[in-house]
Amino acid sequence: MNNPYLPYPVRIAEITVNDDERNLRTFKFEFLNPGDEEKFSYLPGQFAELSVPGQGEIPIGIASSPTEKGYLLFTVNRTGHVSTFLHYMKPGDVMGIRGPLGHPYPFEKLKGKNLVIIAGGFAVTTLRAAGVWLLDPANRANYGKISFIYGARGPSLLLFLDDFKAWEKRDDIDVFLCSYKEAKGWDGLVGFLPEVVKKVCPPADNAAVFLCGAPVVIKFTQTVLLEAGFKNEDIFLSLENRMKCGLGICGRCNVGPEYVCKDGPVFSVAELSGLPREY
Repeated sequence: MNNPYLPYPVRIAEITVNDDERNLRTFKFEFLNPGDEEKFSYLPGQFAELSVPGQGEIPIGIASSPTEKGYLLFTVNRTGHVSTFLHYMKPGDVMGIRGPLGHPYPFEKLKGKNLVIIAGGFAVTTLRAAGVWLLDPANRANYGKISFIYGARGPSLLLFLDDFKAWEKRDDIDVFLCSYKEAKGWDGLVGFLPEVVKKVCPPADNAAVFLCGAPVVIKFTQTVLLEAGFKNEDIFLSLENRMKCGLGICGRCNVGPEYVCKDGPVFSVAELSGLPREY
């Protein structure tokens, strides 16, 4: 077993600025040591600690799929000391990645089901990874209809648009992109994500949902899904916004008795029922 306290050394291969305010950047990392990529075995829904020497760590969901070989992707929102420092780093700089941590989306138990993926804002990262994984030829036949509903405060904040535009051309996935407000040049869906979900969500029969977003998005979208007939055990939330140390040591991620970093970050609504509504 790899030491969970030791980060893998990685090099920044590429940085993409994702928004006009330059607060969101997607980093492509490459492993420095041969063999580390194979050791870093993960599935979509898991996260890792981005470790910057002398600055600290931040927990971020993995935006790439293990089917994408040779690199890892993470989208970082500039909100604090470490994320700000990371935003000023350059391609070629060396740092560390500690993980993978947490539990992924339950792909194995959902084989044969239709899947509805719902993402709000830059919480799309691990869900983008899930989409790539599900659409890989090695996995696609194991699942039924796939629908991806993704919204953000404005069109400029929709991430990974090249992926979604490519998926829109496929006949084995339905893609619904929305902006929460009207915007010049935007001819797609407009409305708060729960409202859009209510309009376009497919039937709940033999279906499961992956949902990630801000707490307010999760709260109101969950209500829409329950009204549409989805069961608590078929709605899976990612609580990655509560991640801290990733190992259950600091105790700052807990929801009741559950340590989100160890027991999650993916939970069904049924698993969260009866716990304090802190998510």
